[in-house]
Amino acid sequence: MAGFNTRALVFALVFVVVGCTSAPTRNAPDSLKITAWNIEHLAAVDGTGCRARTEAEYAALRADVARLDADIIAFAEVENVVAAERVFDPERYTVVMSARPDSGRSRFCGRDATSGPTIRKQDVGFAIRRGIDFTRNPDLVELGLGDPGLRWGVDITVNGPASLRLLSLHLKSGCSSGSSNTACPVLFDQVPVLARWIADRRREDVPFVMLGDWNRRLALAGDQVWQKLNEGNAKLVDASAGRGATCIARYADYIDLIILDPRAAARMRPGSFEEFAYGVAEDDYPSDHCPVSVTLQR
Repeated sequence: MAGFNTRALVFALVFVVVGCTSAPTRNAPDSLKITAWNIEHLAAVDGTGCRARTEAEYAALRADVARLDADIIAFAEVENVVAAERVFDPERYTVVMSARPDSGRSRFCGRDATSGPTIRKQDVGFAIRRGIDFTRNPDLVELGLGDPGLRWGVDITVNGPASLRLLSLHLKSGCSSGSSNTACPVLFDQVPVLARWIADRRREDVPFVMLGDWNRRLALAGDQVWQKLNEGNAKLVDASAGRGATCIARYADYIDLIILDPRAAARMRPGSFEEFAYGVAEDDYPSDHCPVSVTLQR
């Protein structure tokens, strides 16, 4: 990866500092910073998978986590708990991941590749700062549509005087807008699953947040997925509030999204939505996605 040596040297120093601290700086006790982050093919073993990283690159990711300083991170494209805990220190974060079995499928990385590294299992989950009381709910298995290659949702409840339901997701890729792409029928079949999950939470009168890699530009005018999710007067709120993405130059719209119901949205700290900046040239980004975050009142 072009320019990696510079990033590795810089973040090796940051990692030394981070490693000497007891924990990331805590946010205010009456707030909860939640983040969605697709980490791009995070693997358990150095040099494996479609983003073959070195230990120096894992150290850089750990430094990014410390700078991000989120209370709860909904992550995507992580091989397993071992891979997740290479980035989210288990002394600081509890990792919970989808229980989806490995599909057993294997293919080479790259659209037309006939040799080279093979894609690893990709799953979603949460890294939850230790000390936060939460309950693990059953995975949203239905989001997989019975296809072993499609990802399930991971569902938790943050407990407290004002509880909050969180769903970590990563929808089918290849249908970021419109309906003509070959992947669109699959993504459109996932939408009713989410609509039912929303309806269940509304019946329970529980505020909720759905966050992760939607692989869909929901903020586009008249987007049919957004319209479907809002049937029945759901009044969902996109935390980005129509802001354009700035992380990657060629993408002006977010597909990594934090979507809230009205009660959760009412707890958003004004101006708290942010897109995390890695602080390096785009060619040196540690992932092809940038984390997005919002802070809620507890």
